[in-house]
Amino acid sequence: MSSANLTREETAARSAGITVRDIRVELDIRQAPDPQVGGFGSTTTLRFDATTDATWIDFIGEVRAVTVNGDDRPVVYDGARIAISGLQASNTVVIDGIGLYSRSGEGLHRFVDPVDGETYLYTQYEPADSRRVMACFEQPDMKASYTFVVHAPAGWHVLANQSSIRVAEQGEAQTVEFAPTLPLSSYITAVAAGPYHRVDAEWTRGDQTVALGVLCRPSLAEFLEADEIIQVTRQGLDFFTDAFAFPYPWGKYDQIFVPEYNLGAMENPGLVTFTEAYLSRGAATDAQRGSRANTILHEMAHMWFGDLVTMRWWDDLWLKESFADYMGSHASFAATRFTDAWERFAANRKAWAYQQDQLPTTHPIVADITDLEAAKLNFDGITYAKGASVLKQLVAFVGEEHFFEGARRYFAAHAFGNTTLDDLLVQLEDVSGRDVRAWSRAWLETSGMSTLWIEDAGDERVLVQSDPRPHRLRVGLYDLDGGALVRRESIEVDIADERTPIRVQDADLVLINDDDLTYAKARLDARSVDAVEQGLSTLDPLPRALVWSALWNAARDGELPIKRYLAIVAAHAAAEENMGLLTGVIANAAYSIGHYLPESERSALRADWLETTWAALNGAAPGSDAQLSWARAFAAASAFDSSRAGRRGDP
Repeated sequence: MSSANLTREETAARSAGITVRDIRVELDIRQAPDPQVGGFGSTTTLRFDATTDATWIDFIGEVRAVTVNGDDRPVVYDGARIAISGLQASNTVVIDGIGLYSRSGEGLHRFVDPVDGETYLYTQYEPADSRRVMACFEQPDMKASYTFVVHAPAGWHVLANQSSIRVAEQGEAQTVEFAPTLPLSSYITAVAAGPYHRVDAEWTRGDQTVALGVLCRPSLAEFLEADEIIQVTRQGLDFFTDAFAFPYPWGKYDQIFVPEYNLGAMENPGLVTFTEAYLSRGAATDAQRGSRANTILHEMAHMWFGDLVTMRWWDDLWLKESFADYMGSHASFAATRFTDAWERFAANRKAWAYQQDQLPTTHPIVADITDLEAAKLNFDGITYAKGASVLKQLVAFVGEEHFFEGARRYFAAHAFGNTTLDDLLVQLEDVSGRDVRAWSRAWLETSGMSTLWIEDAGDERVLVQSDPRPHRLRVGLYDLDGGALVRRESIEVDIADERTPIRVQDADLVLINDDDLTYAKARLDARSVDAVEQGLSTLDPLPRALVWSALWNAARDGELPIKRYLAIVAAHAAAEENMGLLTGVIANAAYSIGHYLPESERSALRADWLETTWAALNGAAPGSDAQLSWARAFAAASAFDSSRAGRRGDP
């Protein structure tokens, strides 16, 4: 095994023998603008207690010197681990090294803007790349207070998790020292530096004031939309402060959009990083802004789920990612103007989960992560989207009030500490009185999903599920009234067995999992498909999202003919008012033509799809998000069919 890999067993043994007190990191990035200089100075001072004679400290770079309790020691280093021996009860270890700038988003990333020629730096560590910047104990359960000192070119913005407490100018350079952090895991520490564009604001609640900053490269400043980002940030801080009954603990709140980012965003407390893809250079729909708001709130939820209370090891990655994914939608719906968050979640986020959960690579939400290499594979649609979907079912199972009260107790009991799955289940079980452990075994410790459908069985109807699990859900009964589908009744059902008798009266549309409380593929019966073929666009947004999802799942699974699916899209997509739903439907229709039809049938269906997009484009309101979405769809369809090339006018 490579020494760069770390196993669950050896890290558990290390944390049992070592108690970290504080870590001071001094970085020298003064020569960062020089492309000939590939590295930066990194000096780390680690203070810790030990009940063992020897350990190792993680670092990937060049090690120049090691000092233990004031004594110079030989460098014993294998490229990833620095061996330290002769430890006392209390120790101070100083490691002087050189780290390498990255272009892969691992460690300290360096980017030169082709517009202004300036250099921009930022760090990205999860799950184990802080050791590329500083010497550390690279495991989440060894938290420490970090103090960063950065030597940087003068005139640059220099940022870390906390606010600066001292800035000293020295000719063309500056030294910035930051306040010590509260206890943090190494992977959520962060540094950024460069001549970024910055917008300042603040959030105040009672006697708490939090400085807010939004940053990007100056060449992208015109696309920043800082006012909306700040508004969503304030709304989120209001919401989470109330929901969790624990004030935001990390001092300031900077959010920085960075180039060449290798993921969407990262929850570094006090310095959240985002991909620049969230800054639209051209026209953007409100659904795109809603997606950005969701990500802002996802990362903000991490300030509690993940940063304040952190999983002990990567087995429990879901304890932060699933919760943050759920909370992003919940807070968007509850606190911002993007009240269609659950519709977008049902149509798009869950679609990702359903797809991932049917692949051979699927795994339980709570996975067996034996080492870091396994951890890297676990950042996927199961941990994020399925985990969030299952949490929505947990909220329905225990009740929303009990869920949030359990979360409050969890934060109060484990603030600045590390936890496992059981620590949360204890709190939820105590407040709800429900058997949450059995629920966990059924939902978190298994893979795959249930498929739900209704069968006639003599004089009664039966709700059937494959791969049985306990579900608390609703079944909606809808009638066609003048071509419109109207909900007559919603029946609450608890099921656990493969077959459950259910009181479902005659209805044109029987919508299993109405209100989207559980995670399962819900099938529509033949009469329901006929009904939605006639009246789909007349449904309210959430049931409409669920029907679109059910149709797509059935088409992808080969239970609904693709041509019929495309006919329903052609009949109703142009009337779709929710842009989050529309973009998903358009993408699915185009994908189904290219992947789920015989080659001999594709040309005709592509021609039909081109005409569908053209008609919808011409029928959309000028300047609307719908017009933009259909224009993009028409352009994409034209790449496969040239029949409208050179033609003008309405269809």
